[in-house]
Amino acid sequence: MLSWFAPLLPVGSPAPPFRLPDERGREVTLDEFDNRAVVLVFYPGDDTPVCRRQLCEFRDNWGVLEARGVAVLGVNPRGAASHARFREKSGFPFPLLVDAGQKAARLYHASGPFVRRTVYLIGPGSGPGRRILFARRGKPAPGEVLAALEV
Repeated sequence: MLSWFAPLLPVGSPAPPFRLPDERGREVTLDEFDNRAVVLVFYPGDDTPVCRRQLCEFRDNWGVLEARGVAVLGVNPRGAASHARFREKSGFPFPLLVDAGQKAARLYHASGPFVRRTVYLIGPGSGPGRRILFARRGKPAPGEVLAALEV
């Protein structure tokens, strides 16, 4: 079967570093979350029904995520203005990163003709020793993602 998308990065593999601006123009890197787990949510579009539901699930579980020391980052190629409107309208407590040219999406095998809905959990740590603990296409529930921290 022909696919536009590369297979997911395997659990246990190194997490590729990235540097992307958020909706306010502030540069965000994986390294700034040293010693915290990070959920990367690659999603195709701002303020679309499925994307809104998916990101709202992480918003609605923010207290649990924050208590566990987990950061959440939404990622897609739309511009900062679109992200800012979506974040404000939906009340997301986490940033939405502008992935112009799908650079991070390519690193995390979520790129193609459009960004493929993909969620990764990156373990705590720093530098090249950070590993992927969870990788799934689609819309996994936050509890399912957090369960990977228990392993």
